[in-house]
Amino acid sequence: MQNGLLLGFIVLYLLCTLAIGWWASRRVKTTADFVMAGKGLPMMLVACALFATWFGSETVLGAGSEFAEHGLLGVIEDPFGAALCLLLAGLLIARPLYNLKILTFNDFYRIRFGKTAEITSALVMVPSYFSWIAAQIVALAIVLEAVGGLDRTWGVLICTSLVLMYTYVGGMWSVAITDFVQTIAIIIGLLVLTVSMVIQVGGWGNMVASAPPNFFQFFPDPEPVKIIHWVAAWMTIGLGSVPQQDVFQRVMAAKNVRSSVWACYSSSFMYLTVAMLPLIICYCARMLYPELLEGDTQMIIPAMVLQHSGLAMQIFFFGALISAILSTCSGAMLAPATVIGENLAKPMFKNISDAQLLKIMRISLVGVALITGMMALSRNNIFELVGESSAFSLVSLFVPLIAGLYWKKATGVGAIASMLTGLLVWLFANWTFPGLVESGKYSGGLLLVFETPAIIWGLLASFMAMWIGSFWGQPQPESVE
Repeated sequence: MQNGLLLGFIVLYLLCTLAIGWWASRRVKTTADFVMAGKGLPMMLVACALFATWFGSETVLGAGSEFAEHGLLGVIEDPFGAALCLLLAGLLIARPLYNLKILTFNDFYRIRFGKTAEITSALVMVPSYFSWIAAQIVALAIVLEAVGGLDRTWGVLICTSLVLMYTYVGGMWSVAITDFVQTIAIIIGLLVLTVSMVIQVGGWGNMVASAPPNFFQFFPDPEPVKIIHWVAAWMTIGLGSVPQQDVFQRVMAAKNVRSSVWACYSSSFMYLTVAMLPLIICYCARMLYPELLEGDTQMIIPAMVLQHSGLAMQIFFFGALISAILSTCSGAMLAPATVIGENLAKPMFKNISDAQLLKIMRISLVGVALITGMMALSRNNIFELVGESSAFSLVSLFVPLIAGLYWKKATGVGAIASMLTGLLVWLFANWTFPGLVESGKYSGGLLLVFETPAIIWGLLASFMAMWIGSFWGQPQPESVE
């Protein structure tokens, strides 16, 4: 009976989300409305949308399970790296890009480096989202499986269709307004559950006293390999998601530059504080119900809530969890669809109308949903899926973006070389180095090389390619100023 009521609440919540998306669709008349909500959002709406960018499956399920198993050092990537990214978005990209009449990061690459750089960056950016979206779909399917016993395959199909429908009709207007509503649900739901759990374990003092040795250690031991991995964890989302389209669309949707910048700073603070709540919840669950660690650690919090709390608490938690995942997934689906339409399809047509471009973007959204839905059917680890996505953009797009904004000598040749070289080196190191380490044939300094995360080598290669390539390139025909 209780599970039936909870499932009914979830269904009602999903229907309300669809209704909000449908209502927001009335504001979508142009591609600018679809992609950036017509640049008319107040600071608080933008801050909530930015906060919701990653506050989804990885933070609530993936990061929580990592924290329960490995302590504070296991979650440097998220939430700390994610909060860093939002801060850097305000410091580095909001002001110089806001007044440009562009819809995507790739438009900036075209203005600064030429059409070839635009297309290359788009081809790199679009697939970087697939793992990220798949992770959110997997998480939604896990929730439906936990609550209603729904087979995960059907859960993936239902969740993919749901997110597609309300993003398809309303674009960024739907994303922003639903993010605002869902952010309120996230904060209330997690706060209620956190307070309840802390009381059950006997308060903060008992939590700290019961922690294993070094569980709350923030800085790594002074060993080269551990320091390098710690830095890489900060970089994965902290730098890797700065050049991501979903961040860009939210930042640029603000009504003015000031709102854009302060929305970044506010969302960074919101993320760092609110994201602590699922970590605390998971730690308390670890203390109270250690047997949950023996199963799928991604299910620690959902299993604990279902088995050891009443209906009201279940409604609070699962409402917050679904809100978090939907917020992340909708914006993530919209981003690659926008890039496909604006930077890959549009250059193929002459005199394409705004209405036609909007139609192409919506068709692209369907294609993205189909691809990511199939990925979600074949992959299950949320934390790994999200990490893959951020690393992809870090090694290929970060250096060209920052160099294009702040280094006058950067050229198109350097940008393209940076994108491709960083990506290829990362792929090579990612596939080759783990096997060399496991072989046991190497030691000393050579072993340190192979144990260095692949994203470090990819980023270094991207930087070197930009520097070398820019000495061979020609001056750019246009300026971003």
